[in-house]
Amino acid sequence: MDINNKNIATRRATNTDLPKLSEFLQHLVNAERPFDPTLKEGEIFYYDIQELILDEVTEVLVVESDNQIIGCGYAQIRSAKDFQKHELFGYIGFMFVSPEFRGKGVSNLILNDLKKWVLSQGITEVRLEVYYENESAVKAYEKAGFKNLTTTMHCVIG
Repeated sequence: MDINNKNIATRRATNTDLPKLSEFLQHLVNAERPFDPTLKEGEIFYYDIQELILDEVTEVLVVESDNQIIGCGYAQIRSAKDFQKHELFGYIGFMFVSPEFRGKGVSNLILNDLKKWVLSQGITEVRLEVYYENESAVKAYEKAGFKNLTTTMHCVIG
């Protein structure tokens, strides 16, 4: 199955999607643990998904296949720093695709729809964060037109 299958489509997330989205968030956290030794053990909630769904400057999308949610992502309008050329930018996060649907263009479908939403808000700068050691995610984002801009580094001292 690929995204050309008419049974795959994106839609805006609703509160009824919260249980599945919470599950996806924990899968995402677990997938990122090997890349980030600073993450706490147990359940972690990077953000309040319900708050994102209700936020006027955020678009949360889910991807469905045969009425089952198989992926998600969000775009949020954020203020740029005073020294940057643009005043606002779109920030993309919470990108997750169920393992059995990976490599079929689902993440690209989500990214394209999120970028269209950001553009519809009159904004042309889009950013995201990815662990640089997460090679498959980096490649997917590069394929979607993203380029590495900065690298966050850390050091444990003492």
